[in-house]
Amino acid sequence: MFGYHTLRREQRLPGPPDEVFGFFADAGNLEAITPPWLGFTIVTRRPIDMRVGTIIEYRLKLHGLPLRWLTQIEAWEPGVRFVDRQLRGPYALWHHTHEFEPLPGGDTLMRDVVRYALPFGPAGALAHRLLVRRDLARIFDFRFQEVARRIDSVAR
Repeated sequence: MFGYHTLRREQRLPGPPDEVFGFFADAGNLEAITPPWLGFTIVTRRPIDMRVGTIIEYRLKLHGLPLRWLTQIEAWEPGVRFVDRQLRGPYALWHHTHEFEPLPGGDTLMRDVVRYALPFGPAGALAHRLLVRRDLARIFDFRFQEVARRIDSVAR
């Protein structure tokens, strides 16, 4: 079997989990924390009622290739965690868990765990080594910085 991968990130953010979670409860903020080079836009009409079963459609460009992506919220526990899963898009599997853990002093540890796999067998494995792993690291590095900047400005 080719290529099941896991990307993990952790980030300390100011404010309790309920407040930090609130930022992510607004699906529109996903556009704000996605790198501009992806040309990412949410197609689903807003406001989006975030809950189990919510389906969200996006458009983006990856290396100049236009893509459509459809995800569904599988779990929604305000202040604790939520999970989105790709229904249609560029991956054979995309399962993204966002967890929010209270820290001493009133801050939050936000944890992202993405389980993903690429289609196309050996060609997908090669694409992962040459492009996808690096692209995802760049995307999540951007998100790390942008989330910190935006939540820090709200916390002040």
